[in-house]
Amino acid sequence: MVRTELREHVFKLLFQIEFYQPEEMAEHPGLYFESLEQASEQDQAYIRTKYEKILPHVPEIDALINEKSTDWKTKRMNKVDLAILRLAVYEMKWDEDIPTGVAINEAVELAKRFSGGESPAFVNGVLGRLAAGADGPKQEA
Repeated sequence: MVRTELREHVFKLLFQIEFYQPEEMAEHPGLYFESLEQASEQDQAYIRTKYEKILPHVPEIDALINEKSTDWKTKRMNKVDLAILRLAVYEMKWDEDIPTGVAINEAVELAKRFSGGESPAFVNGVLGRLAAGADGPKQEA
């Protein structure tokens, strides 16, 4: 799989955390991978690792999103947009392999594909404000 496809699967797993308790989510990646016949073990490892790296940062990520979102806070935000933003913010702040511009572009593309209406512009705006306020190198994961 190419990174865009891998990112999409991480997004789908992140989307689920809004609907299940943390203890219920422990088994979801395994169940999710059962439906991914085309995913190699390497692909599954990438998806699982990235997902597991994002989870502990969710409170900090949400605080950053709330700081940069002018009209909507995470509690009221479209859950698709929220999952996209969480993934992109993680990539922008902690993933050394993903340039900030790529993280933003990929997030906008996910919003075009999975959300609707004003979502691509909203996602781009929040991430653009975050990028403009970024100072220095990415943080340790």
